[in-house]
Amino acid sequence: MGDFRKESDLLGELEVPVNAYYGVQTQRAINNFKISGQLLSSYPDFIKGLAFVKKAAAKTNYELGLLDENLYFKIAEVCDELINGQLHEQFPVDMIQGGAGTSINMNANEVIANRVLEKLGKNKGEYEFCSPNDHINLSQSTNDAYPTAIKMGLLQMNVGLVERLQKIVAAFRAKGEEFQDVIKMGRTQLQDAVPMTLGQEFEAFAANLEEDISKLNNNADLFVEVNMGATAIGTGINAPVGYATLCAKNLAQITGFPIVSAPNLVEATPDTGSYVIYSSAMKRLAVKLSKICNDLRLLSSGPRAGLFEINLPPMQPGSSIMPGKVNPVIPEVVNQVCYKVIGNDLTVTFAAEAGQLQLNVMEPVLSHAIMENINFLRNAMDTLHDKCIVGITANKEVCLNMVKHSIGIVTALNPYIGYKQSTQIAKEALETGKSVYNLVLEKGILSQEKLDEILDPKNMLKPHNK
Repeated sequence: MGDFRKESDLLGELEVPVNAYYGVQTQRAINNFKISGQLLSSYPDFIKGLAFVKKAAAKTNYELGLLDENLYFKIAEVCDELINGQLHEQFPVDMIQGGAGTSINMNANEVIANRVLEKLGKNKGEYEFCSPNDHINLSQSTNDAYPTAIKMGLLQMNVGLVERLQKIVAAFRAKGEEFQDVIKMGRTQLQDAVPMTLGQEFEAFAANLEEDISKLNNNADLFVEVNMGATAIGTGINAPVGYATLCAKNLAQITGFPIVSAPNLVEATPDTGSYVIYSSAMKRLAVKLSKICNDLRLLSSGPRAGLFEINLPPMQPGSSIMPGKVNPVIPEVVNQVCYKVIGNDLTVTFAAEAGQLQLNVMEPVLSHAIMENINFLRNAMDTLHDKCIVGITANKEVCLNMVKHSIGIVTALNPYIGYKQSTQIAKEALETGKSVYNLVLEKGILSQEKLDEILDPKNMLKPHNK
C-alpha cells in the first residue's frame, strides 16, 4: 500500500501510484482505455499545446482577479516545465478514448496541480491548496481547452512537417540540376512518348511537391481561431466577461502564433472543419509523394530486365532466396506510409461528420489520426531524403540508347511529314525492327541533314519553330 495514494472523484476512491503527478481521473482513463497503445506522452507537441492553454488560462484568470498572484506564478512555472519537455512521461492516457477528451484535459490539470503542490511544499493530492478543477481548469471546460490544445499542437507540428517537405523539394531540385543533360524517353501510359531530360523529370517532382507547402501552411492557418471562453457549449457559462478575447490574446503572446477568438463560440465548439481541410492537404501530399515513389521504383527497375534509368542507393539485401537482389525498400516504405495517411484522412472525415448538436465527441480519434499522419509523413520524408534521393545516380547511356531506339521520336516528324506518314513509319519500324531514322532515309522522305536536325534529342526538349 505504500506505493499508492488514494484519491476520490464522483465514482469513489481509487489508488494512484504515490509518485505520479497525475491523479484519479487519469488513473481511470488508464484503466478504461487500453486501445491504441499510442499514449499522449508520444505526442510532445500536444502536451506543449495543453501547457500553452493552461498557462494562458491562468494568466487570464489572474488578470481578471480570479487567481491569486502566487498560485498564478506557480502554475505558469509548471506550464513552462511542460513546454520545455519535462514531466511528459506523466501523460499515460491512450490517445483514443471516450469522453470527448476529458481524460486528456484532466491529465493535464492533475499533473500541473500536483507539481504546483510540490512547489508549495504540499503533498500530492492535497487539492484544497491547488485543485485540478477549481484552479487549473478555472473558467474552462474540456470542450474549449481540449480542442484549443489540439490546435496549438498541430500548429507546432505543421512547422516541422513543412520543413521536411522543403528539404525534399530542395533535394529533388538539386537532382534536377545534376541530371539536366541526361537525355531520356518520356512515357505516357507506360509507353514511349517523346524525349526529355532526367533533369526535367526530377525538377517536375520538386515543382509538384512545392505546391503543397503553401497548401499546408494556408490550411494550418485555420487553427489560429480558437474557442477558449466557450466553456461547455459556447455560451461561456462559468467564464467571466471578457475572458474569451483576453485568453486568446494571452495565448497568442505565449505561443507566438496569431491566435484569435472565434466570432461565434457556439458555432466554433462543435466545428471540426479546420481539421478536415488540413487532413485533406496531407492526403494530397501523400498521393503526390506516393506517385513519385512509384516513379522512382519504375525508373530503377531491373537492373537487366527493367528500365534501369536510375540507381537507388542499395540499402539491404532484397531476398532470402535470390542472390544479388536489391529492392527499392525506401520508396516502398514511403508508399505504405502514404496509404496509411490516406486511410487516416477517411477516419478524420467520419469523425468530423459524427459531431452532434453542441459538441463533437469524436475529437480524440480525429486528433490522433491527424497527429499520427504528421509524424508518419515527417519520418517518411526524412527517410526518403536521407536514404534515397540524395544518393540517386543516373545511367546516362541506358537513357540515351532508349531514345535512339524508340519509336516515340517519330512524333517529332509530324510537323514535317504529317501524322499519316509518321504513323506508317512508326508501324513499319515496329513490324520490321528497323529504326525510324533508317526508314525515313530509305524512303527518301527527308534529307539526312534535315532528319539529323529534327531528331536531335536536344531539339525535342522544348517548343521551337520549324
